[in-house]
Formats: sequence, structure tokens, C-alpha cells
Amino acid sequence: MQIVGAVLDRTGAPPPYAVSGALRTSTLDLDPPGPGELLVRIEAAGLCHSDLSVVDGSRDRPTPMLLGHEAAGVVEAVGDGTGEDTDGGVGGPDGIAPGRRVVLTFLPRCGTCAACATDGRLPCTVGSAANAAGTLVGGAVRLHRDGAPVRHHLGVSAFATHAVVHRTSVVPVDDDVPADVAALLGCAVLTGGGAVINAGRPAAGDRVTVVGLGGVGMAALLVARALGHEVLGVDPVPAKLDLARGLGATAATPAEALDAALGTGERAPVVVEAAGSARAFETALALTAPGGTTVTAGLPGPDARASVAPLTLTAEARTVVGSYLGSSVPSRDIPRYVDLWRAGRLPLESLVSARIGLEDLPAALDRLAAGAELRQLITFDERITA
Repeated sequence: MQIVGAVLDRTGAPPPYAVSGALRTSTLDLDPPGPGELLVRIEAAGLCHSDLSVVDGSRDRPTPMLLGHEAAGVVEAVGDGTGEDTDGGVGGPDGIAPGRRVVLTFLPRCGTCAACATDGRLPCTVGSAANAAGTLVGGAVRLHRDGAPVRHHLGVSAFATHAVVHRTSVVPVDDDVPADVAALLGCAVLTGGGAVINAGRPAAGDRVTVVGLGGVGMAALLVARALGHEVLGVDPVPAKLDLARGLGATAATPAEALDAALGTGERAPVVVEAAGSARAFETALALTAPGGTTVTAGLPGPDARASVAPLTLTAEARTVVGSYLGSSVPSRDIPRYVDLWRAGRLPLESLVSARIGLEDLPAALDRLAAGAELRQLITFDERITA
């Protein structure tokens, strides 16, 4: 079938992206799903900093590539053998039938490798290899343009009207979960919420501090609040601090937070760094209490370096934890977030800062790079055809 999607032809295009044309809306050919794969009509897709990191070249990926890794959609067709229950943890025979809404997640989990046996701490070896190669699990490339292959982004490629994905990249959700909410579960909530629940593991009554209030950081704040924790949100952007206060958190700029912590000694037992910068990581370390845990969930550039005093880690019995995709097992964690949302405790809708179309993506990348947005959500009109 023919689809319309946003293709990155080369990395490292200079900003402003609305001028340099980093992403180009193209007509592509999409092969039918093979064994263990699904054809999904995309309903909503979020623009994340990980997409920007591929565009600006700080995360090396093969091109041309159809971007987008955080999304929700409806299954339209299944490949041979896809309905069989496996240990990949994606539902079961009745969980992925045509007509079912699914969350698309950017790290497939085979369920059988040694990394999958770490209960989410390590990313799946099989899924990571496929993501690096720009293929689906099993090595397939289902996208083509003018007869030439177009690579898949993190097994999803959601900036398009349709996608073919491996079944280990989806988690079914019920129809009462709107597409706007379901899309956010695939990256922002899994990463930010998981950094709190799976990596930080605050005890009852612990204060949680979140450094960096983009989509992932604000999701961490929301989940920590949903679990009853007092939360301090730290970010230099006043509008984000105002939103954090509106969601029940206290809020401060990095300088204000550091001054308060150094002046009173009131540092937090759990601090989540979600900004993806060395400076934010250093700030998060400084805001962590003795005996506390610093969780780093952001993805800085590969050349970024931070200064750490080893004596502080030793003398204060500190723990520093890296958390990729929130150390999550999506099939286990997404239902938990859905339950919190249904209970009215997790207002995920507040993460959506703008709704855009595919044609708006270059300008949306500029707004994201400027730190002006949480989640810009692409919503699709199913009447769009090639």
C-alpha cells in the first residue's frame, strides 16, 4: 500500500529546520506485514527529543529513515503467526486482533535474551540490534521510496499514516484510552514514569525531585505525584515551572533549587535527571540527599562529560542509576499507568502542548530545540492518502 510519512534524508541539517528542510513529507510504499508483524493505522504520534537527536546527528542512525517512535494506532491486519501467544509479553491471541488499539513502544523485547531477563534494567539485545540497524525485529525493512529501502526508526516509524511493526513493539489498550493518551504511554510515560517507579523506587513519604521538565520530566513528575510523593520540579523555563505548580508540585529554577538545597540541606532521596545534558546531571547530583539515588534518564550527546566527586558518592553512600526507557517492561508497566489515568490520578492530557500535522514537523522541531514544548502531538486524518 502507499502511505504518506516524514522522511529524514540526512542527519546534521542546520537549524532552523523549517528552513533547512530536515524532514520531507513523502509518498512511500509499505509492504504488508510478515510473520509476527502488524499493520497499524497511526492515530497519534508524539514528537520527542530522541527524534530531534537523530535529526541533528547526535544519535547516529542510517538514512533515509522514516522518523517517529512514540505513537498509538489501530491494528488493521496481522501477519502469519502473529496471533500466537509468545513470551514477548505483548498480550496474547485476543490482544492484537484487527480493530484493537495499541501503544507502539520504541524498544522491542524478545523476552528470551539475557538482557530481557533483567526485568527491564537492560534493553533487549535483539531489539537494540534491530533499532541500530533501522530494521524490524528479524531484519525486515517494509518501507520503500521509489524502489529504494527507507529505514525504520526504533521499530516504529510513526510519523506516517500507517506503519508495519513487529508484535514485540506493541501493547494493546482498551478503547476507553484515547489515542492522545495512549500515544504518550509509548515513550514519555514509560521513560519518565519508569525512572521513578523502576529505577528510583522512592519509599512512602520520600520527596522526589525532577530536573528537566520536558515531556519525559513532566511525565516523571506526574507519576510521582500520582503515587503520593511531594515533588520539586526544576527547569529554567518559567512556563514549565508554572505548569508544574498547577499539577501540584513545587517548582524552581536550577539556581534557586541549588541555593535552597545548599542553604537548608533539604535535598531529595530520589532525583530524576530528564534534561539530557551534563549540566542537568551535575545539578541532579547536587540535589540528591545522602543515601539517595540519582536517576539519569536523559540522553545527552555522546561527547558530553560531567564532573563528579567520587568522595561524595562514597562518603554519602550515594547511588547513581542509568535508566533507559524507564527500565520498563512495557507489557507490565503500561497497564499500571492506564489504571492510574482511569482513576483520575495521572492527568496525561496535560503533557500535550500542541497538536500539529505532518507538514508542521520542521517548525515543531525548532520549537522543541528551543525548549518551548512538552509534547507536540501529530494527529492523523484517516482520509489522508498518497
